[in-house]
Amino acid sequence: MTFVVMENCIKCKYTDCVEVCPVDCFHEGPNFLVIDPDECIDCTLCEPECPANAIVSEDDLPDDQSHFLELNAELAKGWPVITEQIDPPEDATEWDGKEGKLELLER
Repeated sequence: MTFVVMENCIKCKYTDCVEVCPVDCFHEGPNFLVIDPDECIDCTLCEPECPANAIVSEDDLPDDQSHFLELNAELAKGWPVITEQIDPPEDATEWDGKEGKLELLER
C-alpha cells in the first residue's frame, strides 16, 4: 500500500510532509508534490503533517480522486526528490480547499 497526494496539493504545495518521510519518496513539481508508490513504506508519518489534508492512504482515496494514484506514480518518475521543507507559495492559503485544480497542474 502507498500514500497518495491528491488534488488539494495543487498550487498549495506545502512541504511539511517531506521532512518526516524516512525513505525520501516525495517528488517535487512546479506546483504539486507526489509520492513515489514504489518507495513509500506506508509509515503514515506524512499524512498528519499536511496542512491541506491532501495526503491519504490509497485505501482511503475517495473515488473522485482515484486517478491521483496513477498520476503520483507517473510524475514521480520524472520529478526530482525533495527532502527538505521549503516555503509554500505566497498564495497557498487562497488555493487550499478549492476544487477543480487538476487543470492547473504544471508538469
